Amino acid sequence: MVLKKKKKQKKSQLPLRLNILFFIVFLLFSILVLQLGVVQILNGEAFQAEIDRTTNDYTEIPVPRGKMYDRNGNLIVGNDAQYSITYTPEKGVQAEDRLDVAEKLAEYISMDSEEHLEGITLRNKKEYWYLKNTDEAESLLSQEEAEAKEMDNGEQYNEIIDRIDEDQVDDYSKQQLEVIAIKKEMDKAMALTPQVIKNEDVTPKEFARVSAHLEELPGVNATTDWDREYPYDETFRDFAGSITSESQGIPQAQEDYYLTRGYSRNDRVGNSGLEEQYEGVLRGRKEKIQYTTDSNGTIVDSEVVVEGQRGKDLVLTVDMELQQKVDEVIREEMETAIQKSPSENKYLQNAMAVVMDPNTGEILAASGQHYDHEEGEFTNMGTSTIYNATAPGSSIKGATMLAGYQSGVIEFGQQFYDTPIKIKGTPEKSSWKNLQWVNDLEALEQSSNVYMFYIAMRMAGEYNYEPNKSINIDYAAFDEMRNYFGQFGLGVSTGVDFPYESTGYQGTNPMAGNLLDLAIGQYDTYTTMQLAQYVSTIANDGYRVQPHFMKSIHNPVPHEEGLGPVYKSNNTEVMNRVQMSDSEIERVQEGFRRVFQEPNGTASAHFADKPYDAAGKTGTAEYDIYENGELQASTENLSLVGYAPYDDPEVAFALIVPRVGEGNNINHEIGKGILDAYFELENEDDEEE
Repeated sequence: MVLKKKKKQKKSQLPLRLNILFFIVFLLFSILVLQLGVVQILNGEAFQAEIDRTTNDYTEIPVPRGKMYDRNGNLIVGNDAQYSITYTPEKGVQAEDRLDVAEKLAEYISMDSEEHLEGITLRNKKEYWYLKNTDEAESLLSQEEAEAKEMDNGEQYNEIIDRIDEDQVDDYSKQQLEVIAIKKEMDKAMALTPQVIKNEDVTPKEFARVSAHLEELPGVNATTDWDREYPYDETFRDFAGSITSESQGIPQAQEDYYLTRGYSRNDRVGNSGLEEQYEGVLRGRKEKIQYTTDSNGTIVDSEVVVEGQRGKDLVLTVDMELQQKVDEVIREEMETAIQKSPSENKYLQNAMAVVMDPNTGEILAASGQHYDHEEGEFTNMGTSTIYNATAPGSSIKGATMLAGYQSGVIEFGQQFYDTPIKIKGTPEKSSWKNLQWVNDLEALEQSSNVYMFYIAMRMAGEYNYEPNKSINIDYAAFDEMRNYFGQFGLGVSTGVDFPYESTGYQGTNPMAGNLLDLAIGQYDTYTTMQLAQYVSTIANDGYRVQPHFMKSIHNPVPHEEGLGPVYKSNNTEVMNRVQMSDSEIERVQEGFRRVFQEPNGTASAHFADKPYDAAGKTGTAEYDIYENGELQASTENLSLVGYAPYDDPEVAFALIVPRVGEGNNINHEIGKGILDAYFELENEDDEEE
């Protein structure tokens, strides 16, 4: 009886539990159905909109730079179209995806140049090994260790990379290294921004193969890029300047400057010369593309919203035919001098010349030539006319004479007896010969040092010079003379439109003898560009104009060769009018004419019979060469400044040839060759017209 009773009790409890369970299930199901209804009916549109949501992003595509032409329309710097392989990643692309694309791309292009393979770092190799052996790599750092050190994902990744043994990455094949090189370039790309993978030496075959397989290479494109071309090879090349490569991008030191002006980090920019000076003009307007992406980062549409426009073109003031002739003249005369006296001229390495229009400041030619005695070869170093300063000697005596007039220490016709000057405690100083009595015009004509010494002493307050006695000078005379010189552009910035120019060196020892040397161009140093501005100021009746390379800026002509309409012209800029009177300037102009035209003139033997009636001033400065404290050779810096015709100047020039053996006339020969070349070209142009 007891057993039956127990069985009856169990049967009565089971249905109740099931009913409770079914009720709970029903309740949960009802809540789920209700929630689905709410989602579908009340929030369905909002959630569908989120699914369909797209984002607009923008990227900018660089355009070719503007070109440079000479004053006659000859192309100096252009753009050479070339094949290019680029990579533009979508948003959210992972390293594994890039590696997959890199491996496929390596089947179609070669990346075996020294630049690419030598640029692969140990870290690049380890990162490649990590992606190819992810499980093994991650086992190098346990999760427990990472948590104990509280390392975030980036720190964990770097720790794993550090722990990868170098032996694991030592034996990569050439093909694997090329994959690494490709991926390295791809890793530089930002989302939706093209990154050049290869744009040098892309062969037509490589271009065609990539073009045919773009569907299996997501983000990769075969397009055309550009590189700078130079039709005149090295002529004027250093003045034109250079641009950074795609891999260099914008200079890191100027990153903030460029980024705030709309540049990308991998943009090529001018980093020297006129490319740098006129970067804002030459860069052009980038093409702006709008990309529409869905919520997964996939590009669903693209549209050009701003048409790209290549950079504006520069027309320069230089005449490339004259530039070539000036280069040639300098090289020929240097070669002749060295061959004639190799031992005397073994220190002769450089010669510099600037040719300009004294009325406008337009630089017609600027040449610097460097000779390597061991190789027997010349190198263009035109920018040395702006960067290198040298003591030029007597060519600056026109400024000294005008300083004497303006300061009131001499007057027209003033005479001094040219015989050696001996100040107690200093070496004797003299002219190239004892000229005896000379006036101001004769002092310029025959290049009297002693006459300039008297000007300097008088400016310093010393009017009673006696041989072999000390003199008392006012040290302010150094500043006074330099202030006068600065009015002509000597010792100050010329204002030339170039990224950098030297203003020369100013001596700091205020001894009386140094003041005398300053007056004859043998103490402070000046650049060839400064000398060109100085002589142009005298030729231009005392108006100092700014020398410049840019003549005009032109808007580009789409899809056509040649120049477009003028965007901006560079007008003559007068920087100052010297304080000297017209009559004082005319007096020095007459002295300069005598130097080139009269029998006693120091340059007349080379220029008196020339039809272009030149005027100017010669210069010689002593230059002793020491090695280990011992005198090795006594050489000379030879200079020459001039202009022609003297009564209506249309061209001015200045040249310096440092460290020449004694008894050389190379400065006269170069100057004569420059003016001959200029007027020959002018006559040819006149005949053509």
